[in-house]
Amino acid sequence: MRKPSALPLVDGDAEVTASLASVVLQLYAMASHLDELLNGISRLERDVETELDRAGIQWRYHLEAGRVRFEREVRLAHRRLKQGLFRFLRESSIPNLLTAPVIYGMIVPIVILDVSFCVYQAICFPVYGIARVRRSDYLVMDRHHLAYLNAIEKLNCEYCGYANGVFAYVREIAARTEQYWCPIRHARRISAPHTRYRNFVDYGDAEGYHRRLILLRRQLPHDRGDDQPD
Repeated sequence: MRKPSALPLVDGDAEVTASLASVVLQLYAMASHLDELLNGISRLERDVETELDRAGIQWRYHLEAGRVRFEREVRLAHRRLKQGLFRFLRESSIPNLLTAPVIYGMIVPIVILDVSFCVYQAICFPVYGIARVRRSDYLVMDRHHLAYLNAIEKLNCEYCGYANGVFAYVREIAARTEQYWCPIRHARRISAPHTRYRNFVDYGDAEGYHRRLILLRRQLPHDRGDDQPD
């Protein structure tokens, strides 16, 4: 018995096929352009970091065994500019003084967050095959070396440095987790996405998701920083 031959495409079917092909090409073009824009942002961020490194020359300090060292003349000038504690408290606004316990009370949930994510990545990342995030890369406590800050200002600065360092550390752990489990961009624009987001798969790209998920996971065991290959 003869098998029925395939039905020829009618004009309407050909038009639909051509339209779908056109849409696919447009989507790939949009994805490529978006990748170019995100990569451009990454290059600008690296340029900013380079300019920040040059600040050490301008303000005459250098790093020595992990410690900040100012030139002697600069250090003496800083000490002359330090504001005394009594004057600092006298010139502080009443609302700032009254809200200080609220700000410092946040140390409890911040420490809990810090410890929780340390434990989480220590247990789960080896199972997933994800390189652990180095906490020391994100928690930098160096503002107490500034001689123009009094004791209260140094405490404030170190507290802010610790809190924001913890948030950055947790953000990177969460970003690596997201890259492993759901590396898909959102349909809506989000504000200040993490650096890994630019390599995620476009929203709605089903084939791209299944094709790139394994590749994105394979990057994680060898990952040593925020920068990802394009």
